[in-house]
Amino acid sequence: MYLRSTQRRNRDGSIVRYLSLAHNRRVDGVTQAEVLLNLGREDLLDRDGLHRLVGSINRYLGEEDTGGGGGGDVGVGDGLSIVASRPMGVAWLLDGLWRQLGVDTALAKVLGGRRFTTDVERVLFALVANRAIDPASKLAAAEWASHDVAISGLESMDED
Repeated sequence: MYLRSTQRRNRDGSIVRYLSLAHNRRVDGVTQAEVLLNLGREDLLDRDGLHRLVGSINRYLGEEDTGGGGGGDVGVGDGLSIVASRPMGVAWLLDGLWRQLGVDTALAKVLGGRRFTTDVERVLFALVANRAIDPASKLAAAEWASHDVAISGLESMDED
């Protein structure tokens, strides 16, 4: 099931959109949208009513109710918005294993007192994690570490 949006053009040229709850069915080998419920004109919809409906469905399914906040800003207070987010689950797990095996301290000993502009240990971890999670070239790994995954201690990574 999904929300289906249809539109029509009035004589004056304005466009009116309608929302409905629909479901795809296969009829004679061809999928056809079957409208289950017409919700009405989009500009006249009761948005709070739709939020209550979503909450009711979530309760029925046994899932946590998002509070009707629209889904995008769940857990965000008034005046705050989420600017960016990156997943960190598998990288976080590998980081724990990396530290438990002592790779970070071994690298610190080998690198000694050298002064680098970047944290070499974190960059090496990012390269290893990239090969384990989402194998790619060194150049692609830099973009992956900077944009696609959150690695503690490494905000971004250059291609060099």
